[in-house]
Amino acid sequence: MVAELFKRNRGTRDVEPLGPVDYIEPVASTSEWLKEHVVPTRSGTVSYVKSLFPFLTWIYRYNWVWFVGDLIAGVTVGIVVIPQGMAYAKLASLPPEFGLYSSFVGVAIYWLSATSHVISAGPVAVFSSLLSVILEHALPQLPEYADTPWIIAGCLSVVLGCIVMAIGLFRIGFIVDFIPLPAIAAFMTGSALNIAMGQIPTLMGNNTADGYNTRAATYLVFGNFFKYIKHCDLNAAIGLTALFMLYAVRWGCGYASRRWPQHEKTFFFINTLRSGFVILLYTLISFLVNRNHHDDPKFSILKTIPRGFQHMGVPVVNSRILSAVAAKLPSAIIVLVIEHISIAKSFARLSNYTIDPNQELIAIGLTNIFGPFFGGYPATGSFSRTAIKAKAGVRTPLAGVVTAIIVVIAIYALPPVFYYISNAALAAVIIHAVGDLISSPKSIKMFWKVSPCEFVIFWIGVLVSVFASIDNGIYASVAASAALLLFRIAKAHGRFVGVVKVYNTPTLRPVDANEPDSDTRNVFVPLDRSNGINPAVQPREPHAGVFIYRLNEGYLYPNAVHFTDHMVREIKVKTRPAVINPYGSLGERPWNDPGPRHKSESDIDPTLPVLRAIILDFSGVSNVDVTSLQNLIDVRKQLDRYADAHIAWHFVGVKSPWARRGLLASGFGSENGVVKSLFTVTNVGMSQEKDDVEPGSRDEEFSVDTQPEDKLGMTSMDTMVLPLLSIDCPYFHIDMDEAVRSVELELGLK
Repeated sequence: MVAELFKRNRGTRDVEPLGPVDYIEPVASTSEWLKEHVVPTRSGTVSYVKSLFPFLTWIYRYNWVWFVGDLIAGVTVGIVVIPQGMAYAKLASLPPEFGLYSSFVGVAIYWLSATSHVISAGPVAVFSSLLSVILEHALPQLPEYADTPWIIAGCLSVVLGCIVMAIGLFRIGFIVDFIPLPAIAAFMTGSALNIAMGQIPTLMGNNTADGYNTRAATYLVFGNFFKYIKHCDLNAAIGLTALFMLYAVRWGCGYASRRWPQHEKTFFFINTLRSGFVILLYTLISFLVNRNHHDDPKFSILKTIPRGFQHMGVPVVNSRILSAVAAKLPSAIIVLVIEHISIAKSFARLSNYTIDPNQELIAIGLTNIFGPFFGGYPATGSFSRTAIKAKAGVRTPLAGVVTAIIVVIAIYALPPVFYYISNAALAAVIIHAVGDLISSPKSIKMFWKVSPCEFVIFWIGVLVSVFASIDNGIYASVAASAALLLFRIAKAHGRFVGVVKVYNTPTLRPVDANEPDSDTRNVFVPLDRSNGINPAVQPREPHAGVFIYRLNEGYLYPNAVHFTDHMVREIKVKTRPAVINPYGSLGERPWNDPGPRHKSESDIDPTLPVLRAIILDFSGVSNVDVTSLQNLIDVRKQLDRYADAHIAWHFVGVKSPWARRGLLASGFGSENGVVKSLFTVTNVGMSQEKDDVEPGSRDEEFSVDTQPEDKLGMTSMDTMVLPLLSIDCPYFHIDMDEAVRSVELELGLK
């Protein structure tokens, strides 16, 4: 039948199409979906296994040029990570050597499964501070580990590694994307303030004063600092001058690189190694001052650091430790994952390559699983060392092996030197490092300009971190972000749209839309011009009784009622009921039906039209669900009663086959005995005689209705006419123009 209709409407020449025009879209099948997305194929399985070892894709192409870049970057990061690792271990309430162990494992194992060549994994300030909180929480429940807290840290590392690795293996790393940038910035800033304030007493030397708890909330540490300031000693001279020198070198190298750009590389390496230089300088000063005062040094020093891997062994994992740290696991996972993935994505964008978040989680999971076997505690990507590694010219992830060698040399050869390292100088290194984690005023101002709500979320996270704890700050910012997301979904707004005829012109001058070369078209914009349309432009409303409603978000159960309530309310304002009293007697009338006791024609505005058709723009809808479709069914019944007729519902831009399946199952999209009155088709493989068609053009999309008097006005040969959408769904349309014309033909409006 459809073929005959097309044949009848293709012009004066009776040309048979080359192929069938009856296109019926197959209904979305659960078995097909499972086969496509769940059931593994042989090639997919092989690809999955290969993806677990990304180094196999580049290791056979390794060359001397890459080696030189990796050597320089690896040595540079190695020099930086040694003092940082020991400082972060002390921040985690662990002996300094555990920072070296974690530094070694982080760079030695991570590269095997990494998809980022610049990430430097190892101990970091934020997680070290969180680990200190976890140990403080767990040790009262585990007094037998009071002298060996690294056993708890090792158990935590294995558990975190297994969880994070499982997330990567099952390819559910997308959950990381649910934590927005303001929440990440909030806990980074709050953590940096917490860490810096906690290290100031060590910097000034009053951290040993009786009653001064440097692990308390940030605001308490700040207030108590002035209470115990009289206990500051010689450590303050060491710490303040070290901190001043770190910033002086940084500022001086930045100025010099701008003043003498030809030596920028030299100044970069000086700036990069400033932490190592400062530690070496103050270690020398410490040696000269304290070499004759081993038992009673003049200021606080590290003292004995054991040589080699003294804590290698199988980590202890038991139910008592797990129950003691279980309450802190969510925050630990969030910090471990978010810090690593955010750094990896940031540097991937800067270096113009992509990472696989799932594979990165596998890599960091392996690192934390095997770390405790060498004595390490949980490790993740470091922002500062990653930036240094990228600027140093790293070429491949193998640079981590070079860094590992440098750390091993330090573990075995430098413990006598480590004896004299000043704790105040290490505190200066920590404070200097975490300063970069604080969000800049420019970034905070941008939050306000882009989204005031997220600006508030940022400050919620920061304030909770400062006045409570880091983990509570994480929970607060993530919970506030989730609440905002749900609110935006639930309160998404739809818009009634109208049509504006437009054309493109190189100048702002009037153009006759009837000119042959004028490119006129219809655009459908909100009637309230809420999308920035010029207020002087008035969109034309559809025909009386016809409404076009655009859904701007996914049509799901949280927002279904909000969408339809708004739509029905506006429709009833702009139309009149077809029957004055559809309920018959007064007793049948619902109690909540507004209006006078006895309705009459005088209560109805006769100038208002009766509802005739509804067009829903589903271009912004990717999925529907049972609740939302049931709501749509209920609204259809409600409006059918209101109009005292069967209202036609047309849908535009239904993307998902599952959304089409759901609509069809709910009785939308097609009806028995209804033939599609308008087809949007394309000509394939035809030779045209129209002058306005560019040479070489093969396909043309156009609409044709099934009325005999309509002519296409073209002569074609060897033509195959193909409909774009399934011909058995007369109420699904490819675009808004087709939907409007279908309604006009159906209702006889034109």
